[in-house]
Amino acid sequence: MVLTVTKRIGRSVSVVLLVTFAVVALLGLAPGSVAEVILGENATPEAVAAMNAELGLDVPLWSQYVSWLSDAVRGDLGASPLTGQSVREAIVERLPVTLQLAAMGLTIALTVALIMGVLSASRPGSALDRGTNAVSAVFLSVPAFIAGPVLIYFFAIQFQWFPVMGWSQISDGLGPNLQSAMLPAIAIALTEIASFHRLLRTDLIGTLREDFIASARAKGMPRGYVMFRHALRPSSFSLITVAGINLGRLIGGTVIVETLFGLPGLGQLVASSITSRDVIMVQGIVVFIAVVYVGINTVVDLSYSVIDPRVRKVAGA
Repeated sequence: MVLTVTKRIGRSVSVVLLVTFAVVALLGLAPGSVAEVILGENATPEAVAAMNAELGLDVPLWSQYVSWLSDAVRGDLGASPLTGQSVREAIVERLPVTLQLAAMGLTIALTVALIMGVLSASRPGSALDRGTNAVSAVFLSVPAFIAGPVLIYFFAIQFQWFPVMGWSQISDGLGPNLQSAMLPAIAIALTEIASFHRLLRTDLIGTLREDFIASARAKGMPRGYVMFRHALRPSSFSLITVAGINLGRLIGGTVIVETLFGLPGLGQLVASSITSRDVIMVQGIVVFIAVVYVGINTVVDLSYSVIDPRVRKVAGA
């Protein structure tokens, strides 16, 4: 067990290091520098060179990375040369928006997918099953940058149920906060609904064909009781795994939605930092998201023994 945990930690650290180094390398290939952004388009080459030297950007990329990494290991993610704000403060300030958005999107997706999956699996091949599969296919084919404007047009402009863009803090009231978060959360949830529904439907259909389900039905147990008490739990094993992985992905993948709806989250900050060549800010956010992603995957692995008793038996053996 200790060896397994050690190997997993080693792989996780390797992933974080590779991701952060890739960010530095890719941004280094882009034209321009943060010094040019600070000084403006009319800055002389001498002024840009002096600013690069002041910011420590006149050394090779690998040297910059090693210097940043030595500070990051001690918990210092640096500060933005553009705003002077520390990366840690920026993450703490914007994380609640991104986290709420990802959590709401995942909750909506799981709820809708659970309903659609149970309906489909209860009567596979029926008109109801074909209808839910068709809806799932539509959701899967509509990316967030298409779903967002459509949702804005109908529910914000036409019906005026939600604001077009902007964010209301929870301190301003739960109602306004949920109103500002609902449309972007739905835009995120649509493709997740499709993948969750298809996964749960397939697993449920397979579980309902098992002998223990036939035995439960032979005892006269109600159909709903058999579905939710005996079939749903073992069928949710893969769903919980994918949902946990997708939560980490959603935290780092809200760039388009946050930009589209004007939300002050981590995604919008990453987008603006990349445009302004703020490598320090991008590195800090990326390493934070990578650590969160790895941590969520670890929690998902540990939850297997709670979801499926068979895992406990294997682990105990």
